[in-house]
Amino acid sequence: MTATGPLTTGDPAGGGTGSGPHALPLPLRPPEHRVHPRAIWWWRLRALPMPVLLLVAQGVGLGLLPAEPFRPLLITAMVLTVLWLLVATLVVPALRFRLHRWEVTDEAVYTRSGWLVREWRIAPIPRVQTVDTEHGPLQQALGLATVTVTTASARGPVRIAGLESEHARELARRLTETTGRHSGDAT
Repeated sequence: MTATGPLTTGDPAGGGTGSGPHALPLPLRPPEHRVHPRAIWWWRLRALPMPVLLLVAQGVGLGLLPAEPFRPLLITAMVLTVLWLLVATLVVPALRFRLHRWEVTDEAVYTRSGWLVREWRIAPIPRVQTVDTEHGPLQQALGLATVTVTTASARGPVRIAGLESEHARELARRLTETTGRHSGDAT
């Protein structure tokens, strides 16, 4: 279902409805693009450290603490930690890949993220102040990047994470070019 309505660029949060000289008709539909499939591995690798460290600590506890009363508690805790590890590395990244979407038009940057709590963000192009790309160590190893679009919104920047590095550079270039054509005040 596609609905359209005006989006007032004068709204400090970068959204809302209204009319006036800065109203842009923006389609309210799911963003078109998915992140790169390698983002699944990036999310998996990011989820590993905490449960793995917890499993190691629990294993050390099994070896050092007396069997009673700690052994049953530690085994239960280890089973729960393994379940957490499986969900965090197998289920959650696949869900994130299915749900995370983004799109950039000449009017706005759209993102949809979240698997428990869904968040839709729309940043009108005239409100864009800066466009940045980020390549963390894991992202570099996987050939991925994050594009961050900063506006005057109190909600903070709009982030498109998990893009292929070259695509992220091109997107940042395109956004910079597009925002330069708009005469908005970006505030």
